[in-house]
Amino acid sequence: MLKRVTSIGFLLAALGFFSQPLWASTTNEQQEFIDMMVSKHQFDRDQVTAILQQAERNEDILAAIARPWEAKPWYQYYPIFLTEKRLQAGLKFWQQHQDTLARAEQEFGVPAQIIVAIIGVETFYGEYLGKYKVLDALYTLGFHYPPRAKFFRSELEQFLILTREESLPLHELHGSYAGAMGYGQFISSSYRHYAVDFDGDNVRDLLRNPVDAIGSVANYFARHGWQSQQPVAVQLGSDDYYQQWLSSGLKPATTVAELQAAGLPVPASAELAETIPAKVFAFELEQGHDYWLGLHNFYVITRYNHSPLYAMAVYQFSQQLAAAYHSE
Repeated sequence: MLKRVTSIGFLLAALGFFSQPLWASTTNEQQEFIDMMVSKHQFDRDQVTAILQQAERNEDILAAIARPWEAKPWYQYYPIFLTEKRLQAGLKFWQQHQDTLARAEQEFGVPAQIIVAIIGVETFYGEYLGKYKVLDALYTLGFHYPPRAKFFRSELEQFLILTREESLPLHELHGSYAGAMGYGQFISSSYRHYAVDFDGDNVRDLLRNPVDAIGSVANYFARHGWQSQQPVAVQLGSDDYYQQWLSSGLKPATTVAELQAAGLPVPASAELAETIPAKVFAFELEQGHDYWLGLHNFYVITRYNHSPLYAMAVYQFSQQLAAAYHSE
């Protein structure tokens, strides 16, 4: 008898007798998100609900965010990016887009080698754009990763707005485990706020168009305060004597003059303006540390990725690129 009732129950459900509205299977947090998208951005409730229900939690994404490359010590981190293969690819990209890079440098004041370095570190010049569905990445981290759920839920909000504004195929976009997209790996909020149409076709395409990507990376740096013709960092040495000037955070709270007044020996060859904001960083070697003075533009690079390791890799790669490009 029980078996017969169960079978009838399945039949009725299949026929729709027990059908539920789309929102019935959403969590409270998801329902709040849906309400916000409807009231704040005038999205259709059923559309947003369906999008969340079609998104999938991805365990690989949760595993990836738990072990970011930036958690490695410097001596294991920099060999990932500072390779001969990446250098040669960067030189080829620079040569192919030298007019665009020159125009970006002219308009935004950001050196070509910094732009080329960023795109090379991020996606190897478009070769590795990311394997995760952006929707799944933001859904997974926004609703299943409590440490940064608020941030990624905000990025999911920006992603839905972005795809509507730019007429992008929401379910087809792929990127990093954190939902970053395109040549420069812009997260959705950065795409909306800093992407530019740099080739004049009335489309801001960072996914397939290297010209727009170049202009957008330059715009990002300019909008975050890049100072043209100013240095990025100065190597101090490997003596642990420099350890006494280490401090927490990324943003310089002192100037070169203030550090010198406190006794920090700055190489005379650096010829630094005393008013430049500066901060001492230590990069872990297999034995000891390499100490650098990070300046304002070094801090600007960390606005792209909040890691001194990332900023140093970009800077050193940019120096390699400039030396190789101008020697040809």
